[in-house]
Amino acid sequence: MSGSTKDAVLSRIRRANGARPNDEERQRAVEARLQGRPLGVVPARGQLPSAERVALFVVMAEAANATVAQIGSMAELPGEVARYLRERNLPATLKMGADRRLSEADFSATAIEVTQGASEGDDLNSLSHAEAGIAETGTLVLTSGPDNPTSLNFLPENHIVVIQADTIEGAMEAVFERLRERHGGTLPRTVNTITGPSRSADIEQTLLLGAHGPKALHIVVLDRTAAPMQ
Repeated sequence: MSGSTKDAVLSRIRRANGARPNDEERQRAVEARLQGRPLGVVPARGQLPSAERVALFVVMAEAANATVAQIGSMAELPGEVARYLRERNLPATLKMGADRRLSEADFSATAIEVTQGASEGDDLNSLSHAEAGIAETGTLVLTSGPDNPTSLNFLPENHIVVIQADTIEGAMEAVFERLRERHGGTLPRTVNTITGPSRSADIEQTLLLGAHGPKALHIVVLDRTAAPMQ
């Protein structure tokens, strides 16, 4: 859209709303709304105590074809990743970022070959750490950066994601408040929301996993207060 066309469209909208160009009163109203960030209607479904939110998150994630395991400490993560790869007959290789929250996970006691950095498209397995989760939909929320390269979310065939139980919120609105608090009001360049492995049913309504990203999503819930899942 050219500049003149855009101006014409905006002028027509202003006239329809009885507004004037550079209306200071309307500008103040817009700025106040942006600063206040008023919430819309938040579904009650996810507004639960912490343990119940985690349980709902697991149910919804599994309904979206993800697999879920639970650990009580980050030290247990290498063993869980090794189990996941072994049971699916996957190669013992793993690409991950430099997230400091994963520093407690010592993979040296496993046979897994770990490399760090962004994926170039030839990695089968990747590991990321989620910023938060949404209980009502079983959704993971990941942010971009060198600690968790976005390419790890989409290029490998098998994506393993760690999420801390106390970062699972009831609804999306609460997650974005958490992100604003952590990042000082300025969100990262990219925020990815992931619900289950990539899929599409565009062709003849046949569900195809891995259509636009990983074929498999394995979520590891780190809950230091709960007994491991069976």
